[in-house]
Amino acid sequence: MDVDIWAWVGGTQRELHEAGNTGLAMALGDVPAQALEGRFAQLDVVAPAIAQHAGSLEKPWLEFFARYWHLLGRVGDRAMGAVALDDAASLVDFAQRDDVRDCPAAPGAVELLTMTQANADGPGYAEIRLAALNTALDGVTPDSLAFPGLATQYVAALMDAGQAAEAVAYAEAAVERLRGAGREASWELGAASARALLAAGRPEDALTALDASTEFKPDDPVAKGRREALLRSQVLAALGRMQEAVDALPDLDVVGDHAREWVEWAHTVRTLASGGSIANTWQLGRILRQWMAYFENVGGHRARFELALTAGHLAVARQGLWQARLLADYAEAVLADLRVTEGLAERVAELRAAADAAEELPPPGPRDELVAYFDAADGRTADPERWVGWLWPLSGTDLEATRRHTTTLGFLGYAPVGADLYWKTVAEDGDPAAAGDEDLSYLTGLLIEARQDERVETLAARLPETRSHLTLARLHRARERWEETAAEAEQAVAHDGGLEARRLWSGAVQQIGDNAKAAEILKPLLDSGESEEEDVWRLIVLSTAVEDWATVRAAGAKLGMPIEPGEGPIEEEWHLVRVILPAPDGSQREVLAVRTGPATARLAIPQPRGMEYNAGDVVVIDPRPLEPIPENEQERESFVIPFAGVTMLRPGGYTSWFFDGAAPSEDEWAEFNEVLAERGWPMWVYSEENYRVTHPATGEQLPGVFGWIAIPPTVRPAELDAVLDDVTEQWSHPLAWLDLAREVGIEAERHERISKEYGL
Repeated sequence: MDVDIWAWVGGTQRELHEAGNTGLAMALGDVPAQALEGRFAQLDVVAPAIAQHAGSLEKPWLEFFARYWHLLGRVGDRAMGAVALDDAASLVDFAQRDDVRDCPAAPGAVELLTMTQANADGPGYAEIRLAALNTALDGVTPDSLAFPGLATQYVAALMDAGQAAEAVAYAEAAVERLRGAGREASWELGAASARALLAAGRPEDALTALDASTEFKPDDPVAKGRREALLRSQVLAALGRMQEAVDALPDLDVVGDHAREWVEWAHTVRTLASGGSIANTWQLGRILRQWMAYFENVGGHRARFELALTAGHLAVARQGLWQARLLADYAEAVLADLRVTEGLAERVAELRAAADAAEELPPPGPRDELVAYFDAADGRTADPERWVGWLWPLSGTDLEATRRHTTTLGFLGYAPVGADLYWKTVAEDGDPAAAGDEDLSYLTGLLIEARQDERVETLAARLPETRSHLTLARLHRARERWEETAAEAEQAVAHDGGLEARRLWSGAVQQIGDNAKAAEILKPLLDSGESEEEDVWRLIVLSTAVEDWATVRAAGAKLGMPIEPGEGPIEEEWHLVRVILPAPDGSQREVLAVRTGPATARLAIPQPRGMEYNAGDVVVIDPRPLEPIPENEQERESFVIPFAGVTMLRPGGYTSWFFDGAAPSEDEWAEFNEVLAERGWPMWVYSEENYRVTHPATGEQLPGVFGWIAIPPTVRPAELDAVLDDVTEQWSHPLAWLDLAREVGIEAERHERISKEYGL
């Protein structure tokens, strides 16, 4: 993106602030950070909202900005492929509109489209990517910050086209063109050059290029460290410097949340494991299978294929031959989704041949005793991958062996295979109506996980009424079809479906939005011995939300909670808590509060304007702590438990007013706090210690302070203005409360002058 775009962003934020769109202005500046820092849950809410609002404001550059960063967050770190192709193509079309094409960031749309195509099938889209990038680069000079990104993608496309030498030459030329324009290459372009050299069989030169680029400024500074370490490990492994490669390789917990690194990491691990430099375990196989499942969901077809073959060869090396054969089948099936498949069938055949040539591990005991051996195995040290192989000959013929076999298959990521085997045993070779509850529950879970919904429905049709309704309720709940879940679970409860049916029914009704009914469904559990503690707590939350205080007291008594007797709302003073609540920009805010009952808390901290809650509000909380309570007694004394906010119970009607200025002396500040506390007006400082304001006479940087004061609905803003005016009258430096002054119409010009003079 060209540097002018950031000046434009700043100007747009000011415009939005002045127009009263404060929330939008705040969110706009944070969107790039959300994309680069991996705050995707927030990005997926905020960016589309900005884009939609920008359309209504007729600000196409703003819409493009939001759509660009949202798409980058999807196809960059998350490596989405086919599922994002239409959105990427749509962004390119949008960037070509007359009112958008002059935006300095517009060429970035082509870069994102080619990234998306590379994620789906790099070699398959290589020629199309090269053509699109050629066209885009024709209109971009090296003095534009769009140039390095487009050039980096061009190098990647050349490598996917099998033109490693040309990729090396292009990367070097691009670096020189940038240097000629007085600019330095991005780290990403330098890394692409190193990758091209590695692909061209020049690992020494690749290491030199990587070393030379390490000081280049990255486009993605958050990712640079792990991506550079991974590339360095690959290069060192190619040079045979295995221990150095192991030392450089990022740990799994570093790359585990970053899909675009997974294929390279897996390839590197295979190289290192083949020489015994790194452990090759069943846990590694399970992780790689999870990664394949992720790429199934996002349309990363080439990544699925590469991971399947890599995982397959690793499985052969540790004698997990059943897994290697399944992965060969998996890789072969992926070929149908790839645009270019030359040489791939041969690679699949190579994996199959390796599995066939390897020797099976002998079981630990006689065939008819394997179930007993399985049950006696140490759950912490046993290798589930080996047990799948040992139990396979019994699976489908022996029910006990089948249970354990299919359970372990599901655990390792092969739920569809386990579902097929268990289905045959229970539904084809047996009568599901005669099966035990445990078998039906597990079979249903396997089928749901394998997304074999038709089989679940077939199974339900063959079961007695209670079990049939319960099975369908499980399916609907998994697919978040709440109306259907509620209907089936209600029928199951009516036919004595037990605790699970009641939980399913109540949960679905709550999702539909009827807390009162959800609570009524759970109430019978209070007088039965069927409920567990979690059911009672859930009843407390639901009853609190509808202010059924009698039920809250009864449920609290069942848990042994010391609630004062009486009727009506429970409004006690328990202890400080942290309540986690949503913010308008899609993030979460942590608000200090006083817990007033089993599932209620009164917010104690004033909130900025634009929030849906404020000091004085009473909210319903989920009583399950979000963090474990420290075991250390000293740490426990200062620990404030965080709880998730559920819903607003009773607004306090407080209004917040902003103040800003130079920080007063300790005595002045103490008096300020005391005056507000005496009146019960909550105040909170939002500025950090490094906040500075400017002395209007000397230009000296002074410590500053800003924050919010909340007043209840019984207090007029003019009263707050008068109190602030009185308490700050003798301060060395004045405090400004511009919005409040404008509201009450008193000395607004003075506060405007203070704000301007002190640079507030």
